[in-house]
Amino acid sequence: MAELFEGQRGRLTAVAHRMLGSRADAEDAVQEAWLRFARQDEASIDNLGGWLTTVVSRICIDTLRTRSAKPESPLDDRLDWIVAEDNDNAPERNAVLADSVGAALQIVLDTLTPDERLAFVLHDTFAVPFAEIGDIIGRSTDATKMLASRARRKVRGAQRPTDLRRQREVVDAFLAAAREGDFDGLMRVLDPDLIWRVHTPRGVIERHGSQELARHAERGQNARFTGRRVLVDGRPGMIAWRTNGVPIAVMRCTVVGGRITEVESITDPSRIAAMDLPARSA
Repeated sequence: MAELFEGQRGRLTAVAHRMLGSRADAEDAVQEAWLRFARQDEASIDNLGGWLTTVVSRICIDTLRTRSAKPESPLDDRLDWIVAEDNDNAPERNAVLADSVGAALQIVLDTLTPDERLAFVLHDTFAVPFAEIGDIIGRSTDATKMLASRARRKVRGAQRPTDLRRQREVVDAFLAAAREGDFDGLMRVLDPDLIWRVHTPRGVIERHGSQELARHAERGQNARFTGRRVLVDGRPGMIAWRTNGVPIAVMRCTVVGGRITEVESITDPSRIAAMDLPARSA
């Protein structure tokens, strides 16, 4: 029985990982599937692969529905940031960007409803027929097709190409203004309705408006912090270091209409220490 299950483990883990966005959560889901399989009469299962996929999918959708009922912070332990050199000549850039695309897709998947996500992932990634998916979520085949179609539109819409070069210019302008202590220059590149989330060891602090971030960046120059632009999950971001070379913050930026509209910052030393960061000097 264990040997039969182990033959399916890789595929089941891949399904659960794509559904849940977390290796640890995926392994938990697969372990729960194993426990259910161990209690099942093996002779009652006609199609082992299909049966196990259904079990894992139902475990995953229960997990997603629980998450939906209890929203998590925008940044949690399910997604690790991929930080890379933002330099066209960096040899690892293309590989890391490919990983970043995967991370970015996971972020988009998190915006789907549990049923949309299941229909999209199982059909488009693992070629599970719509009729079987419908049985899992209790919907008709046609309704399941509509869920997958809606999910597909959301994913494609979120993945439309953006002008990365222009976004880089905005982040560079922010860094230049910060280096010069130019408060007005900082305000020019920050959206007035900016959202700034800071993930500290004590939890998440959310601030609204551009002035506080501008003042913070201005003070950072006076305190002799240094910063440089990097790619974070395929988007322009920044790392700030103390003069002794210790990184103190990793930031991921959202740029819309030539201004920074959202900044997600990690200042928790333990999370920063766990990241594979580029060198202080490019």
